[in-house]
Amino acid sequence: MRPASEPHLAAYLARMGHETPPPPTLETLVELQRTHLARVPYENLGIMMGRAPSVEPDACLAQLARVGRAGYCFHQNAAFERVLHALGFTVGRRHGHVWVTEANRFTGSLNHLALVVSGLPTTGNPGGDWWADVGLGDAFRDPLPVVPGDTEQDGFRYGMSDVSGQGWSFRHDTSGTFTGVEVTTRDVRQHTVEAAHRELSSPSAGHFARFLAVHRRDATGVDSVLGCRLLRVETGRRDETELTSYDEWRAALTDAVGLPLDDIAREALLDLWMRTRRTHREWVAAGRP
Repeated sequence: MRPASEPHLAAYLARMGHETPPPPTLETLVELQRTHLARVPYENLGIMMGRAPSVEPDACLAQLARVGRAGYCFHQNAAFERVLHALGFTVGRRHGHVWVTEANRFTGSLNHLALVVSGLPTTGNPGGDWWADVGLGDAFRDPLPVVPGDTEQDGFRYGMSDVSGQGWSFRHDTSGTFTGVEVTTRDVRQHTVEAAHRELSSPSAGHFARFLAVHRRDATGVDSVLGCRLLRVETGRRDETELTSYDEWRAALTDAVGLPLDDIAREALLDLWMRTRRTHREWVAAGRP
């Protein structure tokens, strides 16, 4: 893997609060993932505006460094992988399949790019493999040890089972927007990721082209904008507000979930708002399926 561009790496680290590159330790990995999740929201804005960003790793890091946005998992974890590699971590990709119902649990389609950071053993994780991920939206805040069992973070409970050299099964907290992830050693070469991205971002039928979805994970929970809804989820708490005006919606994007919009023309954002509002009304009329 080529090293990350130094200006882009420096700009990324500055966004994370680092003037100089930190050492490749577990403490650094945890801190970087936490800070990234809090400062770079998961989002599909470019796709919803008809300008799906490239999933080429250097392009992902460059966009993040330039405007503070990355995209969904393919973009977020591609950029994060570049950074971790440049800092001296041993990091590799894994094929991920996010699922909601058992019927689509084992279909095997690539809809998530997972990262494994190796060589960081602890008493509880003597093998030293960690699942680092800044692209799962409302999921875990700290890297997960690749060992079977449950992990509690900030009151949320996550499960990992069927751990082997071929991958593992992940079970999300019951408050999450999905049920689990199947992580395997299937093909995740760049051309495979790009083909999956074309399908997932297709304006006609792509999963990420249905409605605007933005998530930001912090120390106590998750803020989300899903279409015209603003949500806050914490342990034992779920607040939802319908956003009924453009100004409300834009303020929720910039303030509640921290999505940078300064480079987006007002006319383009207004167009997205009107389409989002229309889709929301159709969804409500259909019984909120």
